[in-house]
This record gives sequence, C-alpha cells and structure tokens, in this order.
Amino acid sequence: MPEIAWEDCDGEGLEAFDCASVEVPTDYDEPDGATTTIAMTRLPATDPEQRIGTLFVNFGGPGGPGVATMHATGGPFLDPEVHAQFDVVGFDPRGVGLSDPVTCFPNLEAENAYFADLDAFPTTARERAAFVATFAGAVASCQLLSGDRIAHASTANVARDMDLLRQAVGDTELSYLGYSYGTVLGATYSALFPDRVRAMVLDGTLDPVAWSGGEGSVGYRTGQGVAASETFEQFLALCAEAGPESCALAALGDPSEVVEDTLAALKEQPLEVPLPDGSTAELGYDEVVAAVFSSLYVPAGWSDLAALLAEIAVMADTQEQEPQTMSAQSLPSIGELLRRLGLIEDYPSIGGALASMCVDGDHPLDPWDYAALAERADEEAPHFGPYRAWVGIQCDVVELTDEDAYTGPWEQQTDATVLVIGTRYDPATPYAFTQPYADRYPDARVLTVEGYGHTTFGQSSCGNAVIASYLSTLEAEDGATCDQDVAPFETAPGEAPLKEVPLLGVPAPAHPLI
Repeated sequence: MPEIAWEDCDGEGLEAFDCASVEVPTDYDEPDGATTTIAMTRLPATDPEQRIGTLFVNFGGPGGPGVATMHATGGPFLDPEVHAQFDVVGFDPRGVGLSDPVTCFPNLEAENAYFADLDAFPTTARERAAFVATFAGAVASCQLLSGDRIAHASTANVARDMDLLRQAVGDTELSYLGYSYGTVLGATYSALFPDRVRAMVLDGTLDPVAWSGGEGSVGYRTGQGVAASETFEQFLALCAEAGPESCALAALGDPSEVVEDTLAALKEQPLEVPLPDGSTAELGYDEVVAAVFSSLYVPAGWSDLAALLAEIAVMADTQEQEPQTMSAQSLPSIGELLRRLGLIEDYPSIGGALASMCVDGDHPLDPWDYAALAERADEEAPHFGPYRAWVGIQCDVVELTDEDAYTGPWEQQTDATVLVIGTRYDPATPYAFTQPYADRYPDARVLTVEGYGHTTFGQSSCGNAVIASYLSTLEAEDGATCDQDVAPFETAPGEAPLKEVPLLGVPAPAHPLI
C-alpha cells in the first residue's frame, strides 16, 4: 500500500489544496514489480470533527485530469456539507495528466501541429482517407512512444489504483463521485470490489455494456448522436420560445430553418473567420457541428451558442432579411464567442484518452466500415450522428490492448446503496441509459434533473444537496427530481458563468468523447 505525503500545491491560487504523488504497481499481476506514478490533489474537510472520510472524484473523460480539473474549480465546488465532512480527492488516472501520461509526440507543439488540419469529422471520400491516415499515424506513434503505458491503462487498472488510494487515506470502504466516463470507472470498481463500497454517486451514466462491446463504433453504440440531436431540438425550440430579445438566432427567423440553411451552406463553402490573435481560420460544417455539440453541455451558455450560430448564419449569407431585432453589428465577434464557449483553448494530449478508450473493450469495425456507419447515423440523428459515429476509428486503425481490462459481467453484487443521476436532455450520456444502469445494482436510487446539458456538475444546487445528503446518510429517495440553477436563455450572451467542463476525447475539443 502506498504512503501519501501531502504537501502544499505549487501554483498561484492553490492555497486551499494539498498535492501528492504515489507509486502503484504498473501491472497488478506483478505487485512487486515496476511502478507507475499517480498524481493526487485534496481539499481537506472544513470541519474535522464532522469528518466521515475521503470522497474520491472522477470528472469524466476518458483522459480527464482530476488534478487540473480540481484546481480549475478554485476551491469548494460541491455542497458545503460535503466539504465539511469529507476530504475531497481528485487524481489523474494512470496515463493521464501528471500520472506518467501516455504521450504520442515529442511535445505538445508537435502534437498540435500534427492535428492542425484534421477535420472534426470527415464528410467526403478524400476527407475520410485523410482522417483514417491521420489517426493511423498518431496511434502508431502512441504505441511506439508509450506502448508500455498503454498496455496497462485500462479502467480496471485505474479502479485497482483507486482501491490502493482508498486504503492509503485510511478508509475501510470507498466513497466515490463519478461524472460521465467516471460512471464506467464506478461500475468497474464495484464489479471488482463489491464489498468495499460505502457510497457511490454516478452522474451522467454511460452504459458499461455499450462501452465495453457491441456493434458499431464506441461513439455510435453509446448513443451520443441521438442524445445530442434531441438536446439540440430542445435548444432550437427554447430559442424560438425565448424570441429575438433573448435569443439572437431567433432574430433571424425560425431557428430550425436558419440553422439548417446555414449548415447546408457550410457544406458547400466553409467560412474564413477572424480569431482573437488577429489571424483567420477556416470554419466548415464539421467544425460548427463539433462546436455545437460541445456547447450543448452547459445550458447557461446557450445564449452564447445562439449568438455564435446567428453570426455564422449572417457571415454565410443564408438570410434574405435583416435580423428582426438584433443586428449583426450588435453581436459579439465570432472569436469572442468561441473564447466564451471554451472552444479555442489548447487541447490535452490525445494519449490518455486513446489508451483507456481503446483498451477497455471491443472495436469490431474495419476503418472502411465507418463511412457506411456514419451515413446510417446521419439518418437516425442528423449532423451529430455521423460526428459521433467516427469516435472509435482511433481504436480500429491500430490495435491497442490491456490484458487486465474488465469487460463484464456488469450485474452488480454490492450491498451498498448507490445514487444514480441523469439529466433529462443530456447530449453526451443519454437519459435513456439512467434507469437501465441503475437496474444493474441491487439497491440504486435514481435522481432525475429536469433540464439540459451534461451532468449536474456546476449546474444544479438541488442536485448537489441530494448528493450531500446521500453521502452523509447513505439514504436517498428513489425517483426524486431536481431543477437546474440557470435555465437556457435566462442570461444574455457573455453573462453566463464559465465552468470547467470535462469535454475530453480524441483529440479535444474537436473530438470530445464523454
């Protein structure tokens, strides 16, 4: 069992946090062999006399860094009761962030340059060939530079790491909060260690069966295209309902018609748009679909998304009339909108996300099967279906494996009560997965957030209060509901508070997975 030596974190604004790193076995079949580093950070309990134990948090991914995400929150991010009673710990899963990361290029600059011209997803035969070739080269490079790390990067090994960390902090049972991909980690831990679970909050459920196997690509079988399409329909309907005074897109006419006309125009001719640094970049159909998908995660920012789409519509010259209320000149610059939406930040290394996604399950397609799958997905969920259907090509061009990966069975045996949370219109983890996920546990309580976006993280004080009560008492009402703090279009463009969202994938943000 590793020993944790907590120290002050190195960095401005991190005074509330402790930091540490520990060594765990690289291969649990050889517990006394080579080790790998796991980076951790902690927000200590604010009321030591009430302290129950440690709450481990995974913010999503795959490839999501727990340390950097915790630090980005700036301090407490859950209900005060949780922070009073628990040390809240985030860690970088093996192969990610500061935990001996899987890297595929000599440095981030080289990685960025390699992917600079890659489409968000391909729409023509030429683009498909380039897309496959690009990822074939990248994954081969990952295997060359980090093959030894990839071979042990499965979620099962992350779960084994978390069990060692649980022991190291002195807890006899695990208290855990997992968002999105973190629900796969939670399901894996409870399957491997059913008698070591104290409490589990599983928010934004990803079907572990679809994750670990099945027909089609992992992006297709996890239902993201359909979920995103349904959420986007809600966005458009709420925009029309809000009207021109609250939704810039409605100022141009029927939002659905404006968007369809704009996307059709972008398929024919991409735009050259100004960026904040004074340069320009090509903005095509694929980039806009990817930007919309990512922006659907946070409904508080939907006013910005509407303003972005309105400006793109005006620039694409698809409108026969001037906006009814808002003029193009009154909208923020496209660069400013992209910055507000967090869509032009540098992306993290693709390696960590590739490793866990590719070694966790089956990837039955050949690279040339993806075009037909994308066409089928487009019929089921226009625009977003083909975008998400291509998630998984990274795992089919070069085989990556971990012999210790866990792929089921997923019927759980733990006696612990677990809390499963789903948001009614979640673009990344379909609400339809919520109850079936819960049904795999002997005693699961379901909380529904009646709203929009991806998980409760930073979006529902009511949800946080339910989480806090459950973690403290181990009790929760089955079938309870919560609202969100900020409804779509209640804020004007630029007024929505930004939050750190786990939009990680391969690569991000053009290819967020979960």
